[in-house]
Amino acid sequence: MIDVEVEDEAWAAAIVDVEAVVVAAAEAALGMVAGAVTILLADDATVRDLNARFRGKDRPTNVLSFPAAPMPGAVPEPLGDIILAYGTCASEAEAQAKSLADHLRHLVVHGVLHLLGRDHKSDAEAEAMEAEEREILSGLGVADPYRAVA
Repeated sequence: MIDVEVEDEAWAAAIVDVEAVVVAAAEAALGMVAGAVTILLADDATVRDLNARFRGKDRPTNVLSFPAAPMPGAVPEPLGDIILAYGTCASEAEAQAKSLADHLRHLVVHGVLHLLGRDHKSDAEAEAMEAEEREILSGLGVADPYRAVA
């Protein structure tokens, strides 16, 4: 189950059927894993507040993932929440010469993989996670997000 909440209407104004874009990316990242994910499309102020409170970093970031606490017997099992910041994501997409929709797909996949336990703290973890992202995104018709921008 994937629940999408659009808090900042700039997302809906910038991407046609933004909820469907998010759901498709999350489903692709989940694959055969059953679980509940909530994805909040927010503004930079909301993400900045969460980043400061939970990570000690007083600035907005593109995406935050918050794994859910284990809930034995819950069906589907809650995996966690993903929150994205419109202004940061839009600026990054422009700077990287990507469509905002494709950048959003990438960040949703990235966030879901974090909820599934993937990480990028070490070089080996980063390489494995990036390879998994590339494969999932390719299936969605999205170009390699790590390609060099000319």
